[in-house]
Amino acid sequence: MHYLPEPSPRTPPRIGILLINMGTPDAPTTPAVRRYLAEFLSDPRVIETPRWLWKPILHGIILRARPAKSAEKYRKIWTREGSPLLVHTKTQRDMLQGYLGEALRNEGMPADRVIVEMGMRYGHPSVARGIEALRQQGCDSLLVFPLYPQYAASTTGSSFDAVAACLRQRRFVPALKMIGSYADHPAYIGALKERIQKYWQREGATEHLVMSFHGAPEKTRQDGDPYYDECCRTAQNLAAQLGLKKENWTLSFQSRFGRAQWLQPYTFEVLEALGKKKLRRVDVVCPGFVSDCLETIEEIGMGGKEVFLKNGGSEFCLIPCLNDFPPWISAMVEILMPELRTMLKPQAAAMPTEDRRIF
Repeated sequence: MHYLPEPSPRTPPRIGILLINMGTPDAPTTPAVRRYLAEFLSDPRVIETPRWLWKPILHGIILRARPAKSAEKYRKIWTREGSPLLVHTKTQRDMLQGYLGEALRNEGMPADRVIVEMGMRYGHPSVARGIEALRQQGCDSLLVFPLYPQYAASTTGSSFDAVAACLRQRRFVPALKMIGSYADHPAYIGALKERIQKYWQREGATEHLVMSFHGAPEKTRQDGDPYYDECCRTAQNLAAQLGLKKENWTLSFQSRFGRAQWLQPYTFEVLEALGKKKLRRVDVVCPGFVSDCLETIEEIGMGGKEVFLKNGGSEFCLIPCLNDFPPWISAMVEILMPELRTMLKPQAAAMPTEDRRIF
């Protein structure tokens, strides 16, 4: 096997922080979406069906029919700068670099020794590209920050797979740490709380808040995936911080795929039921997404709104994701700093030769 060449070592070495998000097609076109879905749906962490059974279904049916429909949805949300998810993740990377620099300097630590990059689990820029960029800047330690607050094998677990696959190709394997979950981290919950409260200060309060998380097959829960429990912890902590009564909020799951049973209750069924109650207004927030994307803007903001209004609801509001909200960037710093303090801790000066001991 040929291992990738390494850049010249840098003194002192740097620490690389790699933000990983889900990914996005390169363009809102059928061919681009087909390439993206082919990579995404080929991941055994995402689809756990045996490969011999799944591949004919994927290439013979799904990749022939679904890309055109998905491309049409992407066109509804595409911006002049590109995919919202990619735009927001780039902004988070740039802001985090600045916020971290200030935090490190305030603690008397070298801000220039920490570099922030990003990579998409599927699509471009890839995880491998992000790691290569960090290596070229002299990073010999890697701190991975998946942008999925709640751990799931299909997201955080898959991100680890991508990092490991990339590092297997390298001659030098860096020291590696990974943020596994921050579902109930006080800083993350606090940022969500402030995001929602600021929205309500501007738009007025709602009768009912729906907290919609990305769905997952029920079988993954039965097999021990902690995702469902972590979503519940996020929702319960957020409701408590907002002072919501039990009857004024609902946890739900969106983005079902296939015919198997997924985590319940389903968001669209919740919105249908709330519409039939003739509520004046329902707000939806998507705490499992830190960046607005197809699943928040189109699926919930457009599709969910249609379901609620068609069933008798009066007003539907989608509260934006954390995106470039300054309290969220500050929360990222708070989540990362304990690891960085350890990684940047000065090593004890070597003892004089005559005082060294051999153990």
